Amino acid sequence: MRIAYALLDPGIGVFGTKGASVHVQEVVRALRADGHHVTVFCTRTDDHVPADLADLEVRRHRLPKGKGAEREQAVARAAADIAHEIAAGGYDLVYERYSLFSDVAARLTGSIPSILEVNAPLIAEQREHRSLADEPAAIAATRAQLRGATLVSCVSRAVADWTLTEGADPSRVVVTPNGVNTTRITPRPEEGDGSGPVTVGFVGTLKPWHGTDVLLRALARTHGDLRLDVCGTGPQQPALEELALELGIAEKVTFRGAVAPEQVPAVLHGMDIATAPYPPGEHYFSPLKVYEYLAAGLPVVASAIGTIPAVLRDGELGVLVAPGDVDALADALDELAADPAHRARLSRAARESAVAEHDWRIRCRELLDRVLGPSVAPAVPAGAPVMPAGATVEAGA
Repeated sequence: MRIAYALLDPGIGVFGTKGASVHVQEVVRALRADGHHVTVFCTRTDDHVPADLADLEVRRHRLPKGKGAEREQAVARAAADIAHEIAAGGYDLVYERYSLFSDVAARLTGSIPSILEVNAPLIAEQREHRSLADEPAAIAATRAQLRGATLVSCVSRAVADWTLTEGADPSRVVVTPNGVNTTRITPRPEEGDGSGPVTVGFVGTLKPWHGTDVLLRALARTHGDLRLDVCGTGPQQPALEELALELGIAEKVTFRGAVAPEQVPAVLHGMDIATAPYPPGEHYFSPLKVYEYLAAGLPVVASAIGTIPAVLRDGELGVLVAPGDVDALADALDELAADPAHRARLSRAARESAVAEHDWRIRCRELLDRVLGPSVAPAVPAGAPVMPAGATVEAGA
């Protein structure tokens, strides 16, 4: 089957390093692994091209330089151009990541079935954390998308509820949590004799709502021989480095900065405990990092917030602590660090759960089944090679 993947968010590169880019890449991998031919239509690519996606056909529509209303209007024009190109290209399905001012799927309603993937209430996010020049146009495009898509796939119940308030048909809305590529992210090696420091890990963008400052404060209160490995960067990194100095733990903390997705599995293999220390507040996410931790067979210590308790089976697959509770997080880290047998039990259960329940191929097959019926997936036996998808094509240069 020929699938057009539409990604018009100018903040997300197909080959970027942050979580949203990883999400895009993994959905594409899952579809290609089942034999589907995927072409990505986007406004941004970035340069960290994984070797296994070097042959991915990417058609980039360059946006002119500009900010505010000018950029918003450029996205809307690109959406019209991309929809026209998809309509003329003989595609069987459109898979679109919901982006502000894009209405690709809506423009193709009635001619090509579509899946609209919704990861967040972007209008509220843009208004609060960035800038939104033409909110009425953003709302109009969003509502057209939600009403026009064949299926609206939301990462959490909270996001699904938001789509309903914006006019989505309840019969077309499903909750599809994030997943993980259990072939790319493999179990960490067995622990050695237990001597030496225990490495606590964090993977993600360094922004306030990820709670990395809470993790640093907790590490400062631990009593065991623990080290912290921070994989990722973001606007909060300088302040976090300064905080580590103030807390007297700078020599125990490694800030890796941006790490290419291809290198993340190896980084995970160097961790003994993985963390998702989200602070209190609204939490409508489906944390990609938690699924990656599970796939790597890592014991997880995470905040009991949003979807995380369900993913960790209310503590069967990890340790849950109250959001923002520094002492509880420190105690949980100390207890796990001192108990290799408990870590080993959690590790085995985590990997088993990731493979059986959370693989991206499972997620994508379920979505295609809902839209087109079970006959479309998989198109080839699991593990069969995928034919090259062609060269990169740029439009609007």
